[in-house]
Amino acid sequence: MYSRTQNENGSFNTRCLDCLMTIASCVDTEKELDEREAHHLCPEKALAQLLAQNRAAVIHAARN
Repeated sequence: MYSRTQNENGSFNTRCLDCLMTIASCVDTEKELDEREAHHLCPEKALAQLLAQNRAAVIHAARN
């Protein structure tokens, strides 16, 4: 999820709501914002996925 804002000059900014990192600032089009957001590798989401995989592996190992 991202938070988009529009500047007074018509350009846009976007920020990741998970890690609060600014993904783009002063971008001219919403299409470019879409592209920048699509390429964002959020460290918070990556960590959450890693922890979930670790928990699943521990649970699986305990069952066997």
